[in-house]
Amino acid sequence: MTVSTQGLVLNSGSRAWRSAVELLSSMRFSISLLTVICIASVIGTVLKQHEPLNNYVNQFGPFWAEVFGMASLYSVYSAWWFLLILAFLVTSTSLCVARNTPKILTDLRSYKENIREQSLQAFGQRAQGVLAGAAEPAAHRIGNVLVSGGWRVKLQRRETSQGVGWMVAAKAGATNKLGYIAAHSAIVLVCLGGLLDGDLIVRAQMLFADKQVYKGGGLIADVPEQHRLSERNPTFRGNLLVAEGTQSSTAILNQSDGVLLQDLPFAIELKKFIVEYYSTGMPKLFASDIVIHDKLTGEKIEARTEVNHPVKHRGIEIFQSSFDDGGSSLRLRAQSLTGRTQPFDLQGIVGGSSQLTNEAGAPGDQLTVEYTGLRVINVENFGGNPADGIDVRKVDLRDAMKEKMGAANKTKEQKHLRNVGPSVTYKLRDGAGQAREYHNYMLPVDMGEGVPVFLLGMRETPADTFRYIRIPADENGSMDDFVRLSQALANPTLRDKAVRRYATNAVDGKRPELSAQLSESATRALALFAGVSVGGQAPAVAGLQAISDFIEANVPESERSKAGEVLVRILNGVLFELEKVAREQAGLPAFAADARGQAFMTQAVLALSDVPLYPAPLVLTLADFTQVQASVFQVARAPGKTVVYLGCTLLIVGIFAMLYVRERRVWVWLSPSSDASVTQATMAFSTNRKTLDSDKEFEHLKVRLLDWKE
Repeated sequence: MTVSTQGLVLNSGSRAWRSAVELLSSMRFSISLLTVICIASVIGTVLKQHEPLNNYVNQFGPFWAEVFGMASLYSVYSAWWFLLILAFLVTSTSLCVARNTPKILTDLRSYKENIREQSLQAFGQRAQGVLAGAAEPAAHRIGNVLVSGGWRVKLQRRETSQGVGWMVAAKAGATNKLGYIAAHSAIVLVCLGGLLDGDLIVRAQMLFADKQVYKGGGLIADVPEQHRLSERNPTFRGNLLVAEGTQSSTAILNQSDGVLLQDLPFAIELKKFIVEYYSTGMPKLFASDIVIHDKLTGEKIEARTEVNHPVKHRGIEIFQSSFDDGGSSLRLRAQSLTGRTQPFDLQGIVGGSSQLTNEAGAPGDQLTVEYTGLRVINVENFGGNPADGIDVRKVDLRDAMKEKMGAANKTKEQKHLRNVGPSVTYKLRDGAGQAREYHNYMLPVDMGEGVPVFLLGMRETPADTFRYIRIPADENGSMDDFVRLSQALANPTLRDKAVRRYATNAVDGKRPELSAQLSESATRALALFAGVSVGGQAPAVAGLQAISDFIEANVPESERSKAGEVLVRILNGVLFELEKVAREQAGLPAFAADARGQAFMTQAVLALSDVPLYPAPLVLTLADFTQVQASVFQVARAPGKTVVYLGCTLLIVGIFAMLYVRERRVWVWLSPSSDASVTQATMAFSTNRKTLDSDKEFEHLKVRLLDWKE
């Protein structure tokens, strides 16, 4: 029996109806639908699903983001066209199975013993021989030999013109045909399970039960009933965020244009969230100690759920999906990098916000601080090897192969992992609603530059990476020394005092004309760096860029390199004196000119040059926090899971049967002879897949069946 790709052929009805039924029940249509579903699944795997629309706009641009949204590529598995294709695939495959199963079962019961002797001569693997004895005893002997080898045998007695002959028909590996039924039935079961556990039933409730997607905000308890699904909902999969010490009984079902709320027959209380980390900083264990409060019986059930180890109650499985912040308390220190405002403390909660007004110290329009995240552990790699010079003339194939091959844990660069401490993430939103996101570390980080630095990060959009400004830490591990220097840089009186000290120390007192020239150059360099007016003209920018622009505009190209070195040397000297002046004014001891002091000043110069580019009037650094953990649970009622498991089992069995089980058939025709002491035998062998093993098996059968002697 050969499986046909043609569908059901109807003898009645219109031509269009007969063509549609034939196409729908054909194997070629099923394969086409399966190909489309595979492509859609690849898109759903590569493209993150159910993300905020802004993320897609940042990634693809406004035009393609809208096009992809119209095609429902952001929610592929719940898209109407995906579910429709899945339904057609179930129907088409079911019709294919129903059409071919009767033929397969008929073929399984058939030994094809009615084959003619002339037809045996057309087989590629055939043989002839002479057996001792009459035909009937020989037929029984051959049948017994085949049965002992695991064959199923049927003997047929035939009346011919020459006398009575016997046909021995045998077959083996008939389960190969059952593999077709099992594999195609598995596709139907898996698709049915997907439809049951997908959004089909939820969408049916939205269509027929007047359920609507909720697009607003506010408290969950205030959401109207038309946006909630009943506790008796037969299938759903949603997320539930529970902070430590709290409980919740309403899951969130994300939809493409909003959310639906799923009421649960129990409430989940989070007693403690447990997370363990690898040395790389990646989490290796999520676990939650929970208490399940049953609404019907009032029973309290303590349990622990981990990743891949869900807890099941009332037919609903509770998975440990992720973790989040549960509303940690933060105390932030707000200060200006230029020292123009007095520092003050700010209290907040992750997920909340605070207002900054002019009275609070924030210049300009009112700002809103949105506290977005607290991360207690930040493991970074400080083991990057410095890049060596590359000799393009050197080609060492053996060393190159050794670098790429060998143990999987072998790396080209050595890793030096270190926890750099907590960090806080927040947004500053102005009165127009525009916001920038900031990421600041609590503790100064030793970057191997001679002095620890505070890392203050900023990005314009979530699609961007954070860019960091490095503020050197003083001997007390704070930014106070840098802020004093920045404040002194903005004070013309202190700048003049620093210039006079620098000129006095750098030039011999017997040559006042040189001192005056050096003072003029130092005043101009310091003013350019500070971004203030010199001679009635203020530079467009500040920092090192202002000095570079001044040199390009006023110095010939051949002398720019030398002029730049001189101005930078003067600038460093004046800033060093300015740091001394600032410390003296604060009543602190003199600034040390040792290696750490030089490293501090080098980093301070770079930071002062970047401060005018930092787009925030205040920097919020983490002073103290009280962490509150939260677990993200995935709760699911999945009746289709058993159906999918059964389908997967059938798929494995079916593929194994089709690939590794060969259907074989053998016929031996024992023709009557005038000499009753011998019998003429004609043997033919066939298999659905010709391999070297089939050739060996044919030779083995030929020896056992045709060369048998008493």
